[in-house]
Amino acid sequence: MMTGQEYIESLRKRKIKVYLKGKQIPAQELVDHPFIRGHVASAALTYDLAHDPVYENLMTTTSHLTGKKINRFTHIHQNVDDLLKKVKMLRMISQKTGTCYQRCVGFDAMNATYATTYEIDQKHGTQYHDRFKKFLEYIQKTDFMVSGAMTDPKGDRSLRPSQQADPDLFVHVVKKTDEGIVIRGAKAHATGMVNSHEMLIMPTISMKPEDAEYAVCCALPTDAPGVLHIFGRQTNDDRKMEGEIDQGNAKYGIVGGECLTVLNDVFVPWERVFMCGETEFAGMLVNRFASYHRQNYGGCKSGVSDIVIGATAAIADMGGYSKASHVKSKLNEMIHLTETLYACSIACSAEGYQLPCGSCFVNPLLANVGKHNVTRYIYEIDRIAQDLAGGFIATLPSESDLRDPEIGQYVTKYFQGVKGVATEDRLRVARLIENMTGGTALVESMHGAGSPQAQEVMYSKLANLENKKKMALRIAGVKVD
Repeated sequence: MMTGQEYIESLRKRKIKVYLKGKQIPAQELVDHPFIRGHVASAALTYDLAHDPVYENLMTTTSHLTGKKINRFTHIHQNVDDLLKKVKMLRMISQKTGTCYQRCVGFDAMNATYATTYEIDQKHGTQYHDRFKKFLEYIQKTDFMVSGAMTDPKGDRSLRPSQQADPDLFVHVVKKTDEGIVIRGAKAHATGMVNSHEMLIMPTISMKPEDAEYAVCCALPTDAPGVLHIFGRQTNDDRKMEGEIDQGNAKYGIVGGECLTVLNDVFVPWERVFMCGETEFAGMLVNRFASYHRQNYGGCKSGVSDIVIGATAAIADMGGYSKASHVKSKLNEMIHLTETLYACSIACSAEGYQLPCGSCFVNPLLANVGKHNVTRYIYEIDRIAQDLAGGFIATLPSESDLRDPEIGQYVTKYFQGVKGVATEDRLRVARLIENMTGGTALVESMHGAGSPQAQEVMYSKLANLENKKKMALRIAGVKVD
């Protein structure tokens, strides 16, 4: 297992092609770039914690393939205990970073692909599952970070992939040879992609037979020939070029450093191809990945909310109003909402079950309920945080003003709180709240792992409404066939 520093040094060896604000960033400088280094640091912590005896039980496990000790982020869930430890691990890491640490997407993609390739092979006699197991052994041995790449740009949402005016708006196979396939297209919103070693590409929606060239799942290095990445903007990201305080969370950043990954006729050898044209399994892969990923959100978002709650309580202390009854009541409401999110992730894990391949899967209905709650409760948690923190979190002078020899004295004087609390400390907490409850973080809570409508679609499929009607009719005394 790599350490955090070994992970960082391994990233420097890549020949990755990344563009940021219209300029290509030299590969050797990428991990140190102010826009990216926080995301690298948060991912690096997932490596360091695996070497900490305090967290060993959560962060590490034994590979079912090799019998060797591995980082849990490279594991295939074998039982309910694995699912539960995953959620507890995510909350714990979020409590230490206050942000996204990016490895979850690849973790979930590997688990979904492992299970789905087994069932493709059972029907078609293909060799996808064995290929994927070899890839997984490679990931476990190297401890590489994998970015899950599912979301396509999609173009005209009313049209299927094969109906698009531009065929590249969904990733598709443009050529097959004896050695492998060539793919073209793009993946959007790719969390942690620029600081990952590998990407695992999956279809983004269910497919019909006419979409066969789009039903593709494969793995390739993030610096493979023909791949380029365009790094996304985040709220207040230019502050990363300035001082520390205004960033809010200077060490680890905000959210996960998403990007647009462009695939310009990229060659993938057959040993790294895990689906190629089996359209009837595209939906299975999508739904399994989505359920695993939605399981996460009550874990990571409850951990992040723990930080928001703590910061809100601290800013109230610093302002001298923490003993007011309405403040206590609102903090309790934040705690209630946070623990509700966590409970859903624990519940969907506790009700996990074995898939035909032998790995363990979450209860998909409860996983979707948990993620849907995130799209609502995080907004309410953050609303209360902004309510209790006060409007000054959005109107504060800059750190440069605080440090200025002439006007800094006024910032210090007029933004002081209770006696004995340094103004700078109060401003640090205020900026943390501003950044954690601002635009980018909220949008990610809404759309990460699928927007609310995606969860509602799953409800309609999984809730068995007809059976609920029959139960009600029986109790009402109405004859039911």
